[in-house]
Amino acid sequence: MPPVKHFYILGLGSFGGALARRLNKNGCRVSGVDSSRENVEEVKDELYEAIIADATDFETLKHLSLKESNGVFISMGEDITPSLLATLHAKELGARRIIVKGVTQDHGKLLKSLGVERVIFPEAEIAETLADRMTWPNIIDYLPIDPEYSFMEVAVPDNMIGKSLMTLNLRQQFGVWVVGIKDPMTGKLEMFPDGGYSLGLDQLLLVVGKQSSLEKLRNES
Repeated sequence: MPPVKHFYILGLGSFGGALARRLNKNGCRVSGVDSSRENVEEVKDELYEAIIADATDFETLKHLSLKESNGVFISMGEDITPSLLATLHAKELGARRIIVKGVTQDHGKLLKSLGVERVIFPEAEIAETLADRMTWPNIIDYLPIDPEYSFMEVAVPDNMIGKSLMTLNLRQQFGVWVVGIKDPMTGKLEMFPDGGYSLGLDQLLLVVGKQSSLEKLRNES
């Protein structure tokens, strides 16, 4: 059995609290730090270790096992100074993976300059996802792999139903590769289907390609 993952969350407001609940549900150990007793009390049952303390204080963080943890999440409200201080101290204490909730684009640039693994803008990311799903309801999921390529799960467009992959030739037509076909009713997944596979009603295509190629297929849907 793999070892249980251990994460620290510095700041247990709405975002940090939601993160703690989900990580705990996923079977991870979560140590939470916040100067607000109310915030800590709100999620204490989800925490492996509940710490009421100033997460921007180096002496406080020095006594935590940040270096040995699987990751440190930092979410310190709308003032960028506490977030930057907590990030700086976590880096100095050897934290391997640091993910920070960003406040502004300039804040994000400063965090990147400190070497954090990822800066998250939750409201913007949720808004973009919601807007895309409302615009293209056939797009079930979208997962960037790197700045150029992504995976996309898309409902088979009506004009492709009953046609074989060979006939459609999606690689030539759109520049995407079909890596799987899923039946959402049965949960069956056909990986790397051959050219003779005919697409059916209500099936999902799992494709990979460049962003521009996926956009072409998305617009077809």
